[in-house]
Amino acid sequence: MSDSITGGCLCGKIRYTVSQPLQNIIACHCTHCQKASGAGASHNAVVPLSAVSFASGAPKLYEDIAQSGNILKRFFCGDCGSPIYSQREKVPDMIVLKVGTLDDSADMKLIMNIWTGSARPWMPMDPATECHPGNRPVKA
Repeated sequence: MSDSITGGCLCGKIRYTVSQPLQNIIACHCTHCQKASGAGASHNAVVPLSAVSFASGAPKLYEDIAQSGNILKRFFCGDCGSPIYSQREKVPDMIVLKVGTLDDSADMKLIMNIWTGSARPWMPMDPATECHPGNRPVKA
């Protein structure tokens, strides 16, 4: 992938650019991400907020108390409902970008599944991929 990546919502009102390469996808299987995405998991890339710029549109905000108990800000298109990114209150300088909104994610790879303890039984997971029954471990 190039150093600049573009994306946006379903209706096209929100468009954004990420100014750094993205490669790793983390799938979250918590019940809140299932409901927010309408799917078995939310597929995400963690990126610094400073690397994302919006060319058009402004996402709406829904504040959630995540399954972890932490406050999670969920940003979405107010017109078509597409989830764009989330942001943990404890880590405001990083965002969790929803990779389904990227225009091209061909070079990305799923590297981790989190909150597998609440995963839907019909949601396939590669057993060779790192899996955690709760949140991802904090790096020491």
